[in-house]
Amino acid sequence: MAVLFDPLLYAFVFLGLFSPGPNVIMLTASGARFGFRRSLPHLTGVVIGVGVIAGMTGLGVGALMLSNPLLGLVLKSLAACWILWMAWGYYNATRRPLAEAKGMGAPMTAWQAVLFQWINPKVWAVAFAASAGYGAALPPVQEAARLALAFSSVNLGVCLFWASAGALLKQLLQSPARWRVFMRIMAALLALSATMVFL
Repeated sequence: MAVLFDPLLYAFVFLGLFSPGPNVIMLTASGARFGFRRSLPHLTGVVIGVGVIAGMTGLGVGALMLSNPLLGLVLKSLAACWILWMAWGYYNATRRPLAEAKGMGAPMTAWQAVLFQWINPKVWAVAFAASAGYGAALPPVQEAARLALAFSSVNLGVCLFWASAGALLKQLLQSPARWRVFMRIMAALLALSATMVFL
């Protein structure tokens, strides 16, 4: 039982996922832009997707991708382009009165958030490190389930915190000028996270 619930693994996963990265930035911005309730599908997709990625590293899929440099370069390039595209959307986000804002954008869906994890460099990096540094020498399926449980359960709390923080910020961002500054800061942080892909 101690192997299944290794406190050092959970502490490592918490520190890795709580610190700013694409998911943290996007959930904070979504909470501020759309509110907590409308961000729940996005949040759910992140929790599921991160768990799937962690499980895949436990099965050895991550090692296979690392062993193929060309595949790694293609995936990194796609990831950086997508993150920069999202940052551009944040940079250009405008705040309109509620009556005008209907139909002017929507939070990420659960499915989109799950798919995003496949090109999220931070999640892969933390999952690789956890798999290598906190492995329990279990059979692959059990190791995959162990890592998926650790990542999903810890990430649920992380995502709830950041989406809630964004929703609370919404009250402070009522003026269009403050909103633009906030979204441009989020855009800059997201664009900066794209450079982490190649580190």
